[in-house]
Amino acid sequence: MIAWAAPTRRPLWRQPVTVAALTWLAVVGVGVLLAPLLSPWGPLEADTAHSLQPPGAGHPLGTDLLGRDMLARLLWGGRRTLGMGLMALAVTVGLGLPTGLLAGTFGGPVEAVLMRLVDALLAFPSLLLAMLIVARLGRGIGPVAVAVGLATAPTYARMVYSVTRDVRAQPYIDAATAVGCTPWRLIVRHILPNAAPPLITYAATRLGRVLLHGAAFNYLGLGVRPATPEWGMLLATGQQYMRDAPWVSAFPGLALTLTVLAANLVGDGLQESLRRR
Repeated sequence: MIAWAAPTRRPLWRQPVTVAALTWLAVVGVGVLLAPLLSPWGPLEADTAHSLQPPGAGHPLGTDLLGRDMLARLLWGGRRTLGMGLMALAVTVGLGLPTGLLAGTFGGPVEAVLMRLVDALLAFPSLLLAMLIVARLGRGIGPVAVAVGLATAPTYARMVYSVTRDVRAQPYIDAATAVGCTPWRLIVRHILPNAAPPLITYAATRLGRVLLHGAAFNYLGLGVRPATPEWGMLLATGQQYMRDAPWVSAFPGLALTLTVLAANLVGDGLQESLRRR
């Protein structure tokens, strides 16, 4: 019989792919924060004399139909895209984490009520549910972030519930209960610390999903106003002249793809780093 060795942890700095993904996220984060310094042009500064100018010395990423600098619009648009994604992730975790923890810890009627509500929300496609919320809240980065966060929270709540149930079944939880540990103390001192590694990993991978959802809303015209730079909106405005000026859509699409991929790779790296021995 062959004995397979259990996989061991690998710190993040020993994972080249994860380091590369973290580097990309750091570059994007610094770039969008320093947008005013990295581009001499404003994101709304038009120059029709240089309409649809290809990438070159004056405009490293070219210009759009109105002669606006694509580098400036990409950097300023990244602020909105990433800000919206982080806001949506905060809503997802803020709602899904307590719901799953309470349902998995208390069980009984609490579990029945909370998880049936989660199941009802999961019956709706997340994008459709988010569209209904946006229709109610209105347009803008804030409403889109709230809508995407609310739409993806049931999936995270189900994940938290599953992990909590697994931890709740461990012998040390029974021992803590036997010596008089209250449910709230169980959550804070025993369940949450032991459930944290998979929940952190899953939250990191959800960042890529909410970024895609938010960009999809802006691409469909349900988010920011058309003149506002945002990666999904830039993709939508550039599709009209993909044949003559592909760079208008190519650079925002590439930035979004690499950022989502990097978020997923970081999640995989965290899973390997936080894996139990």
